Amino acid sequence: MKALINATIHTGDAVREDAALLIDGPLIAGIVERDALPAGTEVQDLGGGLLAPGFIDLQVNGGGGALFNDTPDVATLRRIAEAHRRFGTTGLLPTFITDDAAKRAEAVAAVRAALDAGVPGVLGIHLEGPHIAVERRGVHDARFIRAPDDADRALLESLAGLPALVTLAPEMVPHATIRALAGAGVRVAAGHSAASCAQAKAGVEAGITGVTHLFNAMSQLGSREPGLVGAALEEDAVWCGIIVDGHHVHDASVRLAWKAKANTKAQGRLFLVTDAMPPVGAPPGQGFQLYGEAIQVADGRCVTADGTLAGSALDMATAVRNAVRRVGIPLDEALRMAAAYPADFMGMAATRGRIRPGLAADLVHLDADLAVRATWIAGAMAVP
Repeated sequence: MKALINATIHTGDAVREDAALLIDGPLIAGIVERDALPAGTEVQDLGGGLLAPGFIDLQVNGGGGALFNDTPDVATLRRIAEAHRRFGTTGLLPTFITDDAAKRAEAVAAVRAALDAGVPGVLGIHLEGPHIAVERRGVHDARFIRAPDDADRALLESLAGLPALVTLAPEMVPHATIRALAGAGVRVAAGHSAASCAQAKAGVEAGITGVTHLFNAMSQLGSREPGLVGAALEEDAVWCGIIVDGHHVHDASVRLAWKAKANTKAQGRLFLVTDAMPPVGAPPGQGFQLYGEAIQVADGRCVTADGTLAGSALDMATAVRNAVRRVGIPLDEALRMAAAYPADFMGMAATRGRIRPGLAADLVHLDADLAVRATWIAGAMAVP
């Protein structure tokens, strides 16, 4: 048994001062008063700061100089997860964007192998595309975009039993396919979509429960046609990921989305994602290749030669700081947006996302500036 002491503990439900967090192997054993530690407990003094549930990022394309689409194998996944761990991310969904069918199958196999090997931080997979709208593709390669055929449906159905998120355009995919995925336990999100509000709502009726990078690459909110953005904000049951880097979404729009999703029925349905690319955790100034095109990184933005955003250079610790300092979201809520809410969306609340007895000892220790001092994954500590 190990006790972590001398840090404010943000459990996801409450804040505890002058308490000790007990870790028993890979799991959280409980929180006790510091003068009530069990005999023989190993004590680690954190020296102040705050201890919170480790961040969970459901949209990670790359990190540490590696891109999942380039080399979809276990070594790449390990490299990406290690890079993001430095910024407090203790669990992530490697995200494979629109590409050819053979590589998509390789990506699914790689994630299964990583889970079997117990690669720290890898929780499942996010397939973003190729069943999206060409006109809202963003940086996705139009050559591979299509409606699902029998082979595509077979691959998607094979995700049953694997923690998986699939992003698709609801106007591009039959409702029967969406229902089958949702029925198999796969989380389905709308994204890269030109759907009308009515089409988006029909997709929700079929089983869509999330929206990928709200505001970006989707039909916008208008006075006469609310689009996918309007449907996402109005539907209380829909979770929304959002990129809070100051480039993808204006701070005022983030604030409005949070207010829409902070009502009693929808509370907890807005969560942070990074949409991170290889520069996260890599030496500064490094660009990368995507579909054979050079992507430049400048002022925190990843862009093509024509200025199209190509993912982000954002990490989760910075996203939390931005949510608090730029947007004005309370710290407790920003921490939930980085851990509890994504866990809830993915159906993982029984195993991670909060500090509770019996949950995974996946933790992040932050200093007063919300910079990462240390992380724990399944009780194993690492420092940046």
